[in-house]
Amino acid sequence: MLRLITLVKPLAGYMMAAVAMGVAGFLCAQFITILGGYAMLDVLKLHTGISISAIFVLVLVLAVLRAVLKYGEQSCNHFIAFKLLAIIRDHVFKALRKLCPAKLEGRDKGDLISVITSDIELLEVFYAHTISPVCIAFIMSVIMSIFIGSYSVVLGVIAALAYIAVGVFVPVMISKKSGTLGEDFRRQSGQLSGYVLESLRGLDEEIQYSYGEKRLDDLKLRTDSLSLKQEKMSVNVGFNTAITNSVILIFDIIMLVTSVSLYRNGTVGFEGVIIPLVALMSSFGPVVALANLGTTLQNTLASGGRVLDILDESPVTEEITDGRDSTFSGAKAENVTFSYDEEKILDGLSLDIEKGKITGIIGRSGSGKSTLLKLFMRFWKTQGGRIAISDEDIDSINTASLRNAESFVTQETELFHDSIENNIRIAKLDATHDEVISACKKASIHDFIMTLPEGYDTNVGELGSTLSGGERQRIGLARAFLHDAPFMLLDEPTSNLDSLNEAVILKALRDDGAGRTVALVSHRKSTMCICNKVYSVENGRLS
Repeated sequence: MLRLITLVKPLAGYMMAAVAMGVAGFLCAQFITILGGYAMLDVLKLHTGISISAIFVLVLVLAVLRAVLKYGEQSCNHFIAFKLLAIIRDHVFKALRKLCPAKLEGRDKGDLISVITSDIELLEVFYAHTISPVCIAFIMSVIMSIFIGSYSVVLGVIAALAYIAVGVFVPVMISKKSGTLGEDFRRQSGQLSGYVLESLRGLDEEIQYSYGEKRLDDLKLRTDSLSLKQEKMSVNVGFNTAITNSVILIFDIIMLVTSVSLYRNGTVGFEGVIIPLVALMSSFGPVVALANLGTTLQNTLASGGRVLDILDESPVTEEITDGRDSTFSGAKAENVTFSYDEEKILDGLSLDIEKGKITGIIGRSGSGKSTLLKLFMRFWKTQGGRIAISDEDIDSINTASLRNAESFVTQETELFHDSIENNIRIAKLDATHDEVISACKKASIHDFIMTLPEGYDTNVGELGSTLSGGERQRIGLARAFLHDAPFMLLDEPTSNLDSLNEAVILKALRDDGAGRTVALVSHRKSTMCICNKVYSVENGRLS
């Protein structure tokens, strides 16, 4: 909670304004009722120092002020909330960028989407309906305890105890009773989002193998489990309301009995019975809002915890901004060792990639070929040995310089829901249309694009769903050609292509006059025909 509150610092002025207007608004609302008490005393011919006509005018003024102040308070609170949600989303996306790709490999994407959307959205409750209400409740409790205490110290103490019971003890008790229900609900909600996303992406296979009923049954079980937790949370809300109202009623009775007793003893006048009782009964609004937080806030803080977990997570490789820029003149791996958890992938591997040459790396699946390319990209860090670019340790080169020097094409090309041209242009945002066409010709995709009704403006659909695997792969290659980096790392770049398209692309790599250096990973021996040197990787070592 403290971490979330510190994010309000840039908007502290708005928060102070919201609290001030909230306190003033509640005072207006409460004194409308208190003035009613004074009116009753005036009707009973008891001297109050204020006429009934003046009371009616004051009530009218306070009612209008209450409306204006309530509107101002809510406007400030929601401005703060939605401004902070935007800031938090910005922080989360920056954090994800730093964590990518190493920390996000194998991560449940549906759960991440749930954090970015619903979890952050739930924080609106915290910023708009928690921080200022807590401050308002505290200030109002002090003011009203002093006001009631002006008639009798004993009555003031009773009022203070009432506010503490409703605004502190009740929400704490309800929160403890709820246990980890809110955290469990948010976690299962994220898992359900991931399951639904996975089910939608796998619809073709589910239909083909009649697996849909099983998925639906599992979805029903997950939904029922989530509904059960939601039901328990709703029961807690009802229990909370019942306890709160009971505590308020008890303290109202205590105030009535005590004030009557003091009146009989001659300690207070009749106004000392009416006004403190009316003031207490009308002043529980701010602390009742706190009592309700015992159930709603737990769910909100669970969401905040999931968001902060992402912000606190340390990337495998930090972005380097205070290192050196490098001019590419070759790359090498020297006695490199790397493991995923306990599984050793590379064990003392060394190889040299000469500038302007095409270096092939061949080996069976799982031998460490793709991992080696990721180490050259500095997606992961070696556990032993070093990766060098231009004879400089990769850990001393600025990340931006390294990305400019390298192009990386994976087996699976990720496409965005946009046009073909915009999907290719992400490799060079200021590229001209002719440059995009030139890159597509090298990737043997231009002729296919021109057969489409909208050509380069054709939308590829979500995740490139309107294109085949080979077409997506060639768009990935076109990106690499457009990026025009001196060092190109290709991980099975022709695995989804037929032999004719593979030959065209390999010829483009071989005949490219840019003097480009290429590290080419493949399990196909035919792909290695253009290489100047070929390394074979077996069990994490060269053979």
